[in-house]
Amino acid sequence: MRRSLLTFAAIAVAAVGAPSSAALAGSAWDDVQANVFAGRTIEPAGEIVKLSAPFRPKDQSHVPIGVEAAFDDGRTIRSLTLIVDQNPTPVAAVIEFGQEREKARIATELRLNAATDVRAIVEASDGRLYMADRFVRFAGGQASCSAPPTGDPEVIAANMGKMSFEPLRKKTATATEITPSARVKVSHPNHTGMVMDQLTLLYIPLRIVSEMAVHEGDEHVLTMKGSMTLSQDPFLDFDYKVNGSERMHVSVTDSDGANWRRSFPIGQGS
Repeated sequence: MRRSLLTFAAIAVAAVGAPSSAALAGSAWDDVQANVFAGRTIEPAGEIVKLSAPFRPKDQSHVPIGVEAAFDDGRTIRSLTLIVDQNPTPVAAVIEFGQEREKARIATELRLNAATDVRAIVEASDGRLYMADRFVRFAGGQASCSAPPTGDPEVIAANMGKMSFEPLRKKTATATEITPSARVKVSHPNHTGMVMDQLTLLYIPLRIVSEMAVHEGDEHVLTMKGSMTLSQDPFLDFDYKVNGSERMHVSVTDSDGANWRRSFPIGQGS
């Protein structure tokens, strides 16, 4: 399943424009489900997965999305897939977890091109899939996937690949708890390939953050496969288990093959 997810995330770039009827919205999800999950059963999440998203975002180019997932039966979280039905690239991100996680919290920001259902699908360690979904209205104005990045292009290019690491709350966890949280952010325009340069009248080529990998010491925390649906300057909020390491290592790769690596101190024992 993970191979099909990543393949679909890389190639699912379709024509811009949002279907105008509920029937078409339904078919969008049907197509995504068939391509990404190959007919596998997806169960309602119930209390297993909680998805937060604004009903009407203030800025559709930076729509906050939060996911909490938890199992209490011994299973762990294998992956999380974020889907935006009506976007040109519906698979927004695929996050694969390390650390044998029974619980996890994730947050980021997405571009939403139209009114759409947003979905979070969690795969358990036994292969079962659970989905939570929310409808998000269109905020109006220009579709976010064809809107240019914010800021001076020269400054954006000069800062590309710069990273920051920010602890989100006091680290009081023991070795078996998951309370520490952090935000990793990378400066990157995440060009959608759908924005016209007003000087050359040519489209700015697609250039996106394709992968972000995080390790706590030598231990894999998570890997996120990205897409054009991630907002400009993508970030990821995540929690992690304490393992006694003193540094968090982050590697970011984009679709042009550029790679940036940083190592951040997290304190003795996290």
